[in-house]
Amino acid sequence: MNKIKSLAGDTVLYGLGSMLPRVLNFLLVFLHTRNMFSREEYGEITKLLSVVAFVNIVYMFGMETAYFRFSTKPGADAKRIFNLAQTCVLSISIVLSIVFIFFSPSLGAALGFADHPEFIQWLVLVMLIDAAVAIPFARLRLQKKALVFATAKIVNVLLLIGLNVYFLKISYDPSVGIGYVFLANLIANSFFVIFFIKTLTQWRPAWDSTISPAMVRYAYPIMLMGIAGTTNEMFSRLSLDWWLPDNFYGGVSNEAALGIFGACYKFAVFMNLGIQAFRYAAEPFFFSNASDKNSPTLFAKINHYFIIVGSLVLLAVSINLDVLKYFIGEEFWAGLGVVPILLLAYLCVGIYYNISIWFKLTDKTYVGTLITAGGALITIVGNYFLIPIAGYMGSSWAALLCFGSMAVACYWIGQKYFPVPYRIADGLGYIFFAFLLLQVSSWLVFPTQWMATGVHVLIIFLFIGVTYWRERKYWREPV
Repeated sequence: MNKIKSLAGDTVLYGLGSMLPRVLNFLLVFLHTRNMFSREEYGEITKLLSVVAFVNIVYMFGMETAYFRFSTKPGADAKRIFNLAQTCVLSISIVLSIVFIFFSPSLGAALGFADHPEFIQWLVLVMLIDAAVAIPFARLRLQKKALVFATAKIVNVLLLIGLNVYFLKISYDPSVGIGYVFLANLIANSFFVIFFIKTLTQWRPAWDSTISPAMVRYAYPIMLMGIAGTTNEMFSRLSLDWWLPDNFYGGVSNEAALGIFGACYKFAVFMNLGIQAFRYAAEPFFFSNASDKNSPTLFAKINHYFIIVGSLVLLAVSINLDVLKYFIGEEFWAGLGVVPILLLAYLCVGIYYNISIWFKLTDKTYVGTLITAGGALITIVGNYFLIPIAGYMGSSWAALLCFGSMAVACYWIGQKYFPVPYRIADGLGYIFFAFLLLQVSSWLVFPTQWMATGVHVLIIFLFIGVTYWRERKYWREPV
């Protein structure tokens, strides 16, 4: 149980470093969608950042996980492994950045920004900085320096918010427009270079004829898995612009529909951020405890409580959308129906991350690539058929179908190679209970918002109370 408490503590600290910054970053949606950018302009921002998410995976090349794996092997020289991993990431990202900047006019034209190739150049530099500090951040996680990690992330996002306010409200130039969002990201990310200046200057290019190829072989399936995973997450935001029939939403253009979907998608950040914080803490934790004979029981217990917390987040966010919706402009409210579906989809992502530890521990990362590629295929096919029928609601259902299928496939295959006694029925029961309470709340009508919010809080406490009553014995069981 002490191990679970330790993991929970690390998750809270990483939450400060990943959750809190992104929650603060969520405040930018308020700035961007309320009397600043139109739905079409916000759709353009969504489109460009979706492309960046794809390319960023190639820049990282899966080396973070490879760094964890090879640094924790018996007798490993952690400093040398760091240099090897950093060399690989920087070699790839620098070459790609030179190519992208050289072709930025053509890329800008292809993406609909022919008059602003500088937007592409700024975003390329953002990705280059992200890649340069990826392994230093991974080393902080491996060294359990969660507070240092959190400090860097929080300072970065405070800079980002301040720069957005300055550019958009004080020195705004319409000729730059949405470009200020990308410029603010670039300047804020430059802080990471200063923060890690000592680490970056101490790095020495290195190559090992045995270890380096082994790290690349381990990492590239994870990179492919990342591309497929990002397809699963981002493709719907691009495909709406392609496959949504004209006038599907009356006078709303496809670009505007993408803007609506992109703004409402931000509410899924509450689940995604929790998953990210947990992942930062759990990945080194799983590797460190892999050799323990009780690790399967430990991993099952962690996944079970992860599902409970995720179900609580799903309920708490969905039931309070009547208040949370005021964080975005009123013209974006039409898409709020996608939020509960996307929250469940991201809960499935978190379950998948938990279960997927088996192929990382058994060095069968290619299986993860195949599963995620299958998910990408489901995403593409699902969006192709569902968008013309249900618009952005179809995109959200495609996401749920994709991530749910991945979690099921990963569990089914993993039990053959690394059996873990997961409590499947109980986990599904908590998810169903959360949706049942959400449905009951939707049938209730209240004369005032204060009364509605009060009842919503009571429903959330009902979920917590029932959970505590059912789990009190299981929690005390030793691992």
